Amino acid sequence: MHNFTPISALIGGIIIGLSVVLYFYTTGRLAGISGIFENAVTQSSKRLSNILFLIGLVIGPMFIYYIISPNEPITFEITHSYLLIIPGGFLVGFGTRLGGGCTSGHGICGIGRLSVNSMIATALFVATGIITVFTLQQLGVYL
Repeated sequence: MHNFTPISALIGGIIIGLSVVLYFYTTGRLAGISGIFENAVTQSSKRLSNILFLIGLVIGPMFIYYIISPNEPITFEITHSYLLIIPGGFLVGFGTRLGGGCTSGHGICGIGRLSVNSMIATALFVATGIITVFTLQQLGVYL
């Protein structure tokens, strides 16, 4: 949260919104990342386009960041604790299946389509995130 500004959040939101609309109009599919990942693994007919989308999801922001700030190193900080990574990955995958999609599918695409199920799912995602952060802070764990 050290670099948060309303302007950067607005620009990021506009870029995400335009990307979702562009993806829908070029493919006829919603840009739910869990569905795209599942299709990349299970459907051979759509595998290449889905893999390219997922690669672009990682490389695209790094490319834009490099263009905007060519002298700044691109660094990522993630935990090295397998005790957090493995259960966290399992819980994300389980939650995605249980919720019928991920935050990008429900929160961006579903709410934009005025889907009541997506609005409820997104509210639950946010509430769960708030409770998790609060709980971890009470335990003295700061991520």
